[in-house]
Amino acid sequence: MRVVKEAEERRNEILDAANELFGQKGFDGTSTNDILAKVGIARGTLYYHFKSKEEIMDALIERYNAQLLGAARQAAEDKSVPVKERIMRVVMAMNISGAGGQEIMEHIHKPQNALMHQKIQRVILNSVTPILTGVIREGVEQGLFNTPFPYECMEMVVTYANTIFDNDMVALTEEERGARIQAFIYNVERLLGAESGSFMEGMQLFGQEREGHQDGHK
Repeated sequence: MRVVKEAEERRNEILDAANELFGQKGFDGTSTNDILAKVGIARGTLYYHFKSKEEIMDALIERYNAQLLGAARQAAEDKSVPVKERIMRVVMAMNISGAGGQEIMEHIHKPQNALMHQKIQRVILNSVTPILTGVIREGVEQGLFNTPFPYECMEMVVTYANTIFDNDMVALTEEERGARIQAFIYNVERLLGAESGSFMEGMQLFGQEREGHQDGHK
């Protein structure tokens, strides 16, 4: 008996299969025939939902980005948490795993998935920066920060965090990573006109979170 599934359910089934295959074989190493075989559908069904493998990749990135940005917004909007801690939580959300995030992060770091990696980094820069900027403006209103350039400051912070702390971009020893985190603390405080040392505790949490993700990928 032929199983007819709702369009959204079938679409997600294709995405889940592609996500797994991309993780195993890379984007370039996975063919549409591989996806067809894994899902057990005809080529026409696949093309009804996605015109190309590139479209499947774009949809996976959108799904991952929605998860990442949702976590970032949730952290930014939690008014019960102090401003400085909320900033750190948003920064940490840029490296979330779980719900498929870890698998995507693992396979986008493969050389053959450079395009996927670039697209995710672009979304982080263009979408997380405004989220952080809103929190910074709250800090300015509360007298915690003193900067006429909240957006530009956060653009610098996101660019640095998204590049230097990305294992695929810069290979760091534990000693070098520790030095980068200290420098990050020092310069974030000065960019924002914050009190010296005021970000130290939050940034230590940031460093611990990054180490936890690294351990999970070993």
